[in-house]
Amino acid sequence: MDNNAVERTIRPIALNRKNALFAGHDKGAENWGIIASLIETAKLNKIEPHAYITATLQAIVNGHKQSQIKQLLPWNYIARSNSV
Repeated sequence: MDNNAVERTIRPIALNRKNALFAGHDKGAENWGIIASLIETAKLNKIEPHAYITATLQAIVNGHKQSQIKQLLPWNYIARSNSV
């Protein structure tokens, strides 16, 4: 048995984490880590990252309630985009 499939799946996540080391500032690295996590989570959920982040930022700008932030998570984006 091997775990090559798992290693191939998480490789981009590990590379993004490594790239964040060169963000130039601790806060920049934190922000990059958040964005990279959103992008990779979208990919793992078979969502186009640019469309997901665009829709999420638009929802926030349009006054999405902070108490309902879970609706903006990638796995909820699938249900939201299918219901439109």
